[in-house]
Amino acid sequence: MATQVMAMWERLRAVPGGDRVFSRAFTWKAPYFRSIRPRFVQVGPNYASLVLPKRRAVHNHIGTVHAIAVCNGLEAAMGALAEATIPTGKRWLPKGMEVAYLAKSTSDLTCSAETDPDDWTAGPDVPVRVKATRDDGTVVVEGTINLWVTDRK
Repeated sequence: MATQVMAMWERLRAVPGGDRVFSRAFTWKAPYFRSIRPRFVQVGPNYASLVLPKRRAVHNHIGTVHAIAVCNGLEAAMGALAEATIPTGKRWLPKGMEVAYLAKSTSDLTCSAETDPDDWTAGPDVPVRVKATRDDGTVVVEGTINLWVTDRK
């Protein structure tokens, strides 16, 4: 199951700066993600992660990373995971996102998404576990993005 996303990740991660090239290409395909400037650090079946840099453009009124910017990072990680994991002949669409805000986002954040392999064969609903973690290891946001997986027509 070599999707375009996985093939591009495998090809680019082997070269210096390849993760940045991949991240730019990913945001070219899904332009809204450019607003957070994600830097993917891992992409593979059932797991993806990226760094969301804490910078003024994503701050809220108290100088921390805005909650919606964090959700944008979580959705980008989920999208990379879904593209790397989706079985041949299937397609995915997000159904909804449920998150809990647990702590202030006072540093760069690592946004990660994770599934279990069996989730992709169990039925049309696939829960993707997501979390955003500060540099000190504190989880600041965690939740689930639910996907609807159906046959590609």
